[in-house]
Amino acid sequence: MRGQKISIIGLGLIGGSIAKALKKSEGDFFISAIDTGDTVNIALQNEVVDEALENIGQAASSELIFVCTPLKTTLEILEFLAPKLNNNTIVTDVAGVKLPLRKRWAEFNSRGIYIGGHPMTGKEKGGYENSDPLLFENAVYILEKTERSEKEILPLIEVIKTLGARITFLEPRIHDMMIAYVSHLPQLLAVELTNLAAFKEGEIRFLDFAAGGFRDLTRIASSPFDIWRPVIELNKKEIIDGLDAFISRLEKIKNHISKNEFDLLEKQFEEAYTNRNEIPRNAKGFLSGLYDIFVFVKDEPGAINKISSVLFKNDINIKDIELLKIREGTGGTFRLSFETIAEKEKAEKLLKG
Repeated sequence: MRGQKISIIGLGLIGGSIAKALKKSEGDFFISAIDTGDTVNIALQNEVVDEALENIGQAASSELIFVCTPLKTTLEILEFLAPKLNNNTIVTDVAGVKLPLRKRWAEFNSRGIYIGGHPMTGKEKGGYENSDPLLFENAVYILEKTERSEKEILPLIEVIKTLGARITFLEPRIHDMMIAYVSHLPQLLAVELTNLAAFKEGEIRFLDFAAGGFRDLTRIASSPFDIWRPVIELNKKEIIDGLDAFISRLEKIKNHISKNEFDLLEKQFEEAYTNRNEIPRNAKGFLSGLYDIFVFVKDEPGAINKISSVLFKNDINIKDIELLKIREGTGGTFRLSFETIAEKEKAEKLLKG
């Protein structure tokens, strides 16, 4: 007998991670999926999904549908599915904007139940090949507040809990305001800060002197624009409001510096210190944080190979590596970054050994 029937449209990082997490759980799920290329066939071979959908319309017979596609495609899929859904069929998405989707759904004639969702987790690299059954572990998973009763959407709530995520309910408008400040605005700031630092004075390019702190601050600047364009278009008002507020704060800092009001500037630093320490340390972000260790390596042939070999033999993947300091003939300090705290701690023990 088949378990709860779930369809996943889009088997990339998020969709693939949902499928893997559910299959590794103790729940009884029958998962069907659709994607482009050979992704679904690979997932079938790996027993991550049970059935390949031939077309999106076939997902309408499921009890629960996850739409895990880029924002523009999500809008098109919701419009296509809306008239085809049965009573009590739940459809949800994972897009980073919620109010425009809710408004569009209200225009559709559907017997189904739409609940917008947004898992606050991710990785630097997308695609099914980077999907992870633990991606949602302890991550905040936002569901929009609606007039639907908790009983009506209980199947969705139970599945998200099975993923290991912590559910928070937000009104779509509040969600879009929040996400503009903590995701969309930082993305734009990272892009422009990177472009600004690319300034050249003669033959000197400022970026050549950017160290680890600058790289960490601007890491998200590498995100492709085709993903961000529909997000910015649909959350335009909230982003502009956020930019206005930020510009105002920059002007205030500029005035403090120009007038030598360093006591007032100090208060800004102290406020930032306090606020940043209030960020939950166990919360995942849009890009999972990396865990660093610092290793001094002697300046001798094969030194780097010794490090990489011992980690490779123990199945530990270095997510990022950076040479911080070097003195010729003596050695240098490397920053090694790992995806999980467990990998970091294991690497530390191996390298100390």
